[in-house]
Amino acid sequence: MSRESEFQAVARELGYDFNGELQKGGNYTPFVRHGGQVFVSGQVPRVGSEIVVTGRVGSEVTLERAQLAARICVMRALALLRQSPGALDAVSRVLRVTVFVQAVDGFSQLSEVADGASEVLFRVLGEAGVHTRTSVGVAQLPKNAAVELDLIAAVD
Repeated sequence: MSRESEFQAVARELGYDFNGELQKGGNYTPFVRHGGQVFVSGQVPRVGSEIVVTGRVGSEVTLERAQLAARICVMRALALLRQSPGALDAVSRVLRVTVFVQAVDGFSQLSEVADGASEVLFRVLGEAGVHTRTSVGVAQLPKNAAVELDLIAAVD
């Protein structure tokens, strides 16, 4: 299956549409292409105008819901990559992913939350989706989002 087909399959499984322009939450650009790299700004689990997973992971938000949030975040990032180089086929490698988790003190499954995003990247991009990653627990995220993710990708 092509990368675009996998992207659409994941979107159907999640039950959200990632086609068209994505709403952003401030005065910034959603991505910058510089040379052979694309830097994608932080993405929260926003669908349309709604942040669909909010609250602290480990209390109001379960691990499973946090993983869903990470999947939505990375699908938004992939949707932006589709806009930048013109197609997901231009992505030669995801270089770096950072996942921020709004978590309660003592919540230590940050990497398991980030796995939700990593699994989507590998499924859609194959070996090009294998990346370095950092997952960090934080006290607060914009709009009370449970997860925020940014990434850097190499493109042809």
